[in-house]
Amino acid sequence: MIELKNHTLPEGAFEGVRYELRSVLDQAGNRVPHLHNAWIVLDNPDQYNSYTTEMVKEVILSFRRASSDRSVVAVVFTGVGHQAFCTGGNTKEYAEYYAGNPQEYRQYMRLFNDMVSAILGCDKPVICRVNGMRIGGGQEIGMACDFSVAHDLARFGQAGPKHGSAAIGGATDFLPLLIGVERALESGTLCEVWSAHKAHRLGMLTEIVPALKVNGDFVPNPLVETAQYLDAFGRIIHGESKTGDALREGKGVLKQGEVSLELLDEAVDRLSTKFLMTFPDCLTKSLEELRKPKLESWNRNKESSRAWLALNMMTEARAGFIAFNEGTRETGREVDFILLRQRLAEGAPWTEELRQEISPQEG
Repeated sequence: MIELKNHTLPEGAFEGVRYELRSVLDQAGNRVPHLHNAWIVLDNPDQYNSYTTEMVKEVILSFRRASSDRSVVAVVFTGVGHQAFCTGGNTKEYAEYYAGNPQEYRQYMRLFNDMVSAILGCDKPVICRVNGMRIGGGQEIGMACDFSVAHDLARFGQAGPKHGSAAIGGATDFLPLLIGVERALESGTLCEVWSAHKAHRLGMLTEIVPALKVNGDFVPNPLVETAQYLDAFGRIIHGESKTGDALREGKGVLKQGEVSLELLDEAVDRLSTKFLMTFPDCLTKSLEELRKPKLESWNRNKESSRAWLALNMMTEARAGFIAFNEGTRETGREVDFILLRQRLAEGAPWTEELRQEISPQEG
């Protein structure tokens, strides 16, 4: 008998999420006494800040705490380090506990839905400080935020149909609103990773700033061809991914430099200072009204999505998450999609034998 997960909200100290109050700055760059930004920080860097069941509960409580704190001007939602904001749900936990257990995953998805709703219902403006990859469920909780400020090495995308799921934890609700239906279809079905430049150009991000320092100076992402790189506020106007020789040269530059999030933090501070200089109740009401398109779509779909995702843990999600968790760099982390489609076309049922047959193979 396996040890069952506890899906009730925790009490006491957090382990996977940091909650910090940091001083908000005035227009002269000085710390304002008794007023703060609440930083909610995903702290699981060894797994690219993917959220476990316990972390989801901690995020919910953190947003409730920040929302009711009279001293908080804005919430900054981010992750530890510079590699990832969040790469979604913890695939190890998914593969080893939830795969094949739809009744348990349904309870987990109640928590996930509450996490997204806590972000959308926060009484304070929410800034997603994108400190690295924002992929899968990480992309979904990031898009639930009001504003996104990213460094230009960050990458964005969905993972659903490549790993046995569908991006119905918010992406199918938010993407069409942010970037239009066709681009949303591109992201949600093909699962191709986008550069911060592309995400910014399409309207997914408020601002992006350089993060790579070479010989002490900030340089734009060398993997991206940029034109009109910075405007007066340090925002990137245009960028396209490099190919061929230019890409190889860019990778060489990337290896020479070091990553600094100094400009990212300055951009977050500038934005929160702008919120400081507004009437707080008028700001909250404006947020509530402007969030309505997101909320209406999210609330219309979240329960049916939860039910489907739970049942999918018996078939494609089970195969996809186990393949990702057990695969290696040599074998790959995706199932054999062609073989799967061939077997299903023959009428093969979803069995353990089928899952093993399509899983990554040695040799």
